[in-house]
Amino acid sequence: MIQSAYIHIPFCHHICHYCDFNKVFFHNQPVDEYLDVLQMEMKNSIKKYPTSALKTIFIGGGTPTALDARQLDRLLQSIHEELKPTEQLIEFAVEANPGELTIDKLEVLKNGGVNRLSVGVQSFNDELLAKIGRVHRKEDVFRTLKLAEKAGFTNMSLDLMYGLPGQTVEDFKETLDIAFSLNVQHYSAYSLIVEPKTVFYNLMKKGRLSLPPQDEEAVMYELAMNEMEKHGFKQYEISNYAIPGYESEHNLTYWNNEYYYGFGAGSHGYVNGYRTANYGPLKKYMEHVHETGLAQMEIHEVMDNEKMEEEIFLGLRKTAGVSKSKFQSKFNTELNAVFGKQIEELAAKELLLETEDSIKLSRRGKLLGNEVFQEFIGVI
Repeated sequence: MIQSAYIHIPFCHHICHYCDFNKVFFHNQPVDEYLDVLQMEMKNSIKKYPTSALKTIFIGGGTPTALDARQLDRLLQSIHEELKPTEQLIEFAVEANPGELTIDKLEVLKNGGVNRLSVGVQSFNDELLAKIGRVHRKEDVFRTLKLAEKAGFTNMSLDLMYGLPGQTVEDFKETLDIAFSLNVQHYSAYSLIVEPKTVFYNLMKKGRLSLPPQDEEAVMYELAMNEMEKHGFKQYEISNYAIPGYESEHNLTYWNNEYYYGFGAGSHGYVNGYRTANYGPLKKYMEHVHETGLAQMEIHEVMDNEKMEEEIFLGLRKTAGVSKSKFQSKFNTELNAVFGKQIEELAAKELLLETEDSIKLSRRGKLLGNEVFQEFIGVI
């Protein structure tokens, strides 16, 4: 059963130096036409892949809050018309940029049923923010969170980053200290990954990107884990921490390897055993929806061996790990019958912990997650 929907808004007023998501500058873009086409895609997708009721909706980007209040209202109306959220919808989340959220926009979101905000903070060091291409400053974050509280939001998450150019462990500790002084229920803390086609990638190729050494980045990750625990935020996924009860239900859909729609330019979905990828360029996306009703550039049927591999490397991201009994009921075979050798070897290296009903990353395994995941690929 499809239980979640991801909706992509590709517009940004400013492009960050590290971002490789599908995005375009807002200026002179056909925003209103895009919203019309997005509604068309949602309507046709629901017809093709029906579902009874959604549990989560997530609007990401780009920058959804780059839309003005009228456009946000238009977007939310189309979501209600096509996805018909019921009382079973437990989480309706929107990504937001500090400094872009006015009280008008916040009220539109609240009245439209949004109950969770994910705010892209990255750092509370203004110099670092400028260096990574962010246009907000730390004061904007404080102001945005106050406005959000005033509008009635009680479930807010902040995105933080470490391993940034010129960032020290002390810088990151200071960002964490400030973050803990705020009335926030959830944090995501990601290390910088330099992706192709970004400003940082071009600088790195020219030898002009000074990143902290890997061991220092590992210290920052351990610092995040220790400080979060100390302040009552439970790590439930490699990069995510929450006051119990405030975990991101939408992201758990991905990590639990469950089905979700992907709407909008460049979005990905997983529906009824098929992974889908939409056209990314706006013109191509809109043309394809007008011509075919949908925007799918790729449709890949996931074979049983891929499903099992995905179950492992997505499930191991969670601190709860992969449940042996759930694996058995999902695939009608025992986890250890398929991956016993890999589990044994990784446990011997103290990268995996095995219990009667689960396998999970050890603390050391969290630091070397990608190496662990790699061991389960191409095994079957």
